[in-house]
Formats: sequence, C-alpha cells, structure tokens
Amino acid sequence: MKIAKNSKLVMIGDSITDAGRAQPVGEAGGLGTGYVACVDALLGAACPEAAIRVVNVGTSGNTVRDLKARWQRDVIDLGPDWLSVMIGINDVWRQFDLPHAGEIHVGLPEYEQTLDDLVGRVRPGLKGLVLMTPYFLELNRQDAMRARMDAYSAAVKRLAAKHDAVFVDTQAAFDAILATCHPAAIAGDRVHPNHVGHMVLARAFLKAIDFAW
Repeated sequence: MKIAKNSKLVMIGDSITDAGRAQPVGEAGGLGTGYVACVDALLGAACPEAAIRVVNVGTSGNTVRDLKARWQRDVIDLGPDWLSVMIGINDVWRQFDLPHAGEIHVGLPEYEQTLDDLVGRVRPGLKGLVLMTPYFLELNRQDAMRARMDAYSAAVKRLAAKHDAVFVDTQAAFDAILATCHPAAIAGDRVHPNHVGHMVLARAFLKAIDFAW
C-alpha cells in the first residue's frame, strides 16, 4: 500500500467528503457517514497494524474558492503526511442550478489555477497526494452538466500528472456501476450518494493507493 505505517491522512472537499463529520475537525467517531468513514473502516479492519490516522475536513457547499480561504487552517496547520482532495462538484453545479448568479460561478481556468496553486503550496512537504475528480451520475456524455464536469475532471488529471499525485477517476468508477444500475438508486439528485455510492468512492480511493482487499 502506498500510504506508510503511522501516516496522517487528511481528506478535504465538499459535502460528499463532509457527510456530517464533526466540527471543527472530524476524526475517529466523527468522520461522518460517507466515503471517508468507509476508507477509515476498511483500513482499520484490513491492516490495523498500519495505524493510519484519517482526518476529515470536508465542508458542505464548498468550491475551490472556499478551499483556498481555509487551506492554511484545514490543511497546512494539520500537517498531513498524505492529503486527499476532491473538489469541483459545486464549482460546476452552481453554473446550472444558479445560472444567473455569475459572481459565484467558478470557471474552468480559475478552478484549475486555484487547485494548482493550493496543491503546489503543500506538495513538497507531503509524502503523498491524492487528487479525486468531481463527478455527475449521468451516463450521457452529451448532457451539459456531465460534459462540463468531465472538463473539470480532465483538469484534475492534468494536475495529478504535474504534481506527481495519485489520480482517482471517480466518474469512471460510477460509470461502471451505472452500466447496470439507475442513478436514482445511488443518488436522488445524481450528486449526493447513498451508502452504496460512498462505498464506490471509497473503493476507488483504496484501489488507487494499492490497498490489499
């Protein structure tokens, strides 16, 4: 497994990462009910000797602008060995559910540049970095929001290559499930997953770090 024994893994993102975690910092019993808790549970069950400390600092509603505002407090000050970032869903979604609120829209150039700057600030001090794509539970790649989300995901892939990060294609993980399962069975709004969807995310993350099932 890529993450070494006794490492501190900080996971940051939006509501998908948050999942009801404890404030101001979620860990142990305060990891929430989402994929972060699934990752922690599987690591603890399969390799307890690794003693990996998982910390959840996801915050509901966040865009990459919000991550920038709290990066010092919620990433740098926590001193992670490994950092996992999954952000971008709200950056795209607000362009569709609030189309006239242009002041809150985060365009692709701003998204990529901000994320690039943020991970660039901490990468030299990390043992490892994981970048997870945003996603939309829609198989039709011509759908406007799916197409936009794919463009933001492509930016994450570019940044993963630039910063020597582990890349997690969450959209591909969901697409595989959606080949036989309707999106409504995973997420009513096609964004916020149920327990099955969160396990899909956890499985994709763990596979990317070479977790031994």
